Amino acid sequence: MATSRVIRIHRNGGPEELQLETVEVGPPGPDEVRLRHTAIGLNFTDIHHRTGRYPGGGFPLTLGMEASGVIDVVGSNVRDMKVGDRVVYGGASPSLMPGAYCELRIIAPAKLVKLPDWIDDETAAAVYLKGLTAQ
Repeated sequence: MATSRVIRIHRNGGPEELQLETVEVGPPGPDEVRLRHTAIGLNFTDIHHRTGRYPGGGFPLTLGMEASGVIDVVGSNVRDMKVGDRVVYGGASPSLMPGAYCELRIIAPAKLVKLPDWIDDETAAAVYLKGLTAQ
């Protein structure tokens, strides 16, 4: 088990509902990876989840739809990703629920895109979801 700081809400409302908490994060399942975030994107969608305009999947809810990071544990069935891979993810569909406002996250590799060396983590986390929206 590892610990992760998370920013989450226990009810919908304004920014005063954001709470910094520490949670336990276990190992990934066989078809998942554990990602250590290095940068987290901020989006207007995050406000909609916080206020309740968009459903977020229940409480407590860790906000955030976009981040980059480094894979630190790989599930036993994962073949296309390895420990140390730099990746980014983002989306606003039911297939990816909020959860980026944290240090560690368990996530399906299919949601991740490997990052080339020429893009830094901060830029990737800041533009990935916006790029998908523009596309």
